[in-house]
Amino acid sequence: MEVAFFDADSEIEAAAGRPIAEIFASYGEPAFRDCERRVISRLVTEKPPHILATGGGAFMAAETRAHLKDTAVTVWLRAPLDILFARVKRKGDRPLLKTPDPRATLEQLLAEREPTYAMADFIIDSENAPHEITVERLLTTLTENRIWIP
Repeated sequence: MEVAFFDADSEIEAAAGRPIAEIFASYGEPAFRDCERRVISRLVTEKPPHILATGGGAFMAAETRAHLKDTAVTVWLRAPLDILFARVKRKGDRPLLKTPDPRATLEQLLAEREPTYAMADFIIDSENAPHEITVERLLTTLTENRIWIP
């Protein structure tokens, strides 16, 4: 069974007609978060079943989190700080990490966010495993919980 995939950041950029970094620079984080909330709400309400990758801050918003919990199965793909930093460093486009010490900033964000991320329906450890291993862990968890039937 093929399942559509959406990336919330890409969908936000498409809806706004500009890159996320530009939204942050021009309007600030609150405006970005409002756009993020509206785009995620639209995606989980209007699109057929799909996989939606949200940005790191999306689940922090109580309204977005509640809407996701009511309409979707939420999964935290947990990874250690070093791996997360290596991933975001490759892209270099995270507005919240445009600081003198982005690793320390990410460490602080992760410490603040982990208790909320832990509210996800499922937690899958991704560590430094190949993507295929993480996907297999996810599918196994969803199958065992009768959410996914292959």
